[in-house]
Amino acid sequence: MTTLLLNLVKAFAVGGAICVIGEFLVLKTKLTPARILVGYIVLGVLLSAFGIYAPLVDFAGAGATIPLTGFGHALTNGVKKAVQEIGVLGAFTGGLTSTAAGIAAAVFFGTLAALLFKPHPKE
Repeated sequence: MTTLLLNLVKAFAVGGAICVIGEFLVLKTKLTPARILVGYIVLGVLLSAFGIYAPLVDFAGAGATIPLTGFGHALTNGVKKAVQEIGVLGAFTGGLTSTAAGIAAAVFFGTLAALLFKPHPKE
């Protein structure tokens, strides 16, 4: 039970810190939320490419894989694996293959929410 609690605390601390940084960027800079989200994905790709993000994932688990930096990490890992397996073509297919389940879930649940809750534009 103690290990479970420790894992939850680590995930909450790391995921929360990533979110706090994003909130700070929204409130204190002129960056749009879309640019911040893209920046998080690119940051995840870069940190993974240099081998920095994997130890954070090992430490924090879902606290590091669920934020958008984790999506960038998944893209990088998919590309690395596909390039090793099928060569240069893997650079184009690996990222989408490794993140297809997450993308499909986002599309499905977004569509479901739109059908159930009658979306309308902001005024």
